[in-house]
Amino acid sequence: MGLAARFLEEAHFSTVVLTPTHEFHRAIGVPRTAAIGYPYGRLTGQVGDREGQREVLLKVLEVLENGQSPGEVLHLHFKWPEDPKETDWHPPEMSPIIRAYIKEIKAARRGEAEKQS
Repeated sequence: MGLAARFLEEAHFSTVVLTPTHEFHRAIGVPRTAAIGYPYGRLTGQVGDREGQREVLLKVLEVLENGQSPGEVLHLHFKWPEDPKETDWHPPEMSPIIRAYIKEIKAARRGEAEKQS
């Protein structure tokens, strides 16, 4: 997703990436990121929650409209109703892309945590 966003930005299309792994996307240079604490596969919300999904998408569009600087990460203030790790829809194994980048994701998260302390 990050590479696609960078490619589109080079062609003068503005982009925003909605992701729960904002640390990773910042590390690879995504132009604008909307960070959300929702699990993968449910980034816009619960299945069937049209109003909640609409709210998330409107906030993502605000990030696109109001982003000020390259690499900016804006945190959306939505809270998943349960611990994302406990969400029962998870597949039995990680997606191939997460499995391929898990070390980089963990390293980026450690780096973010160190910056905050």
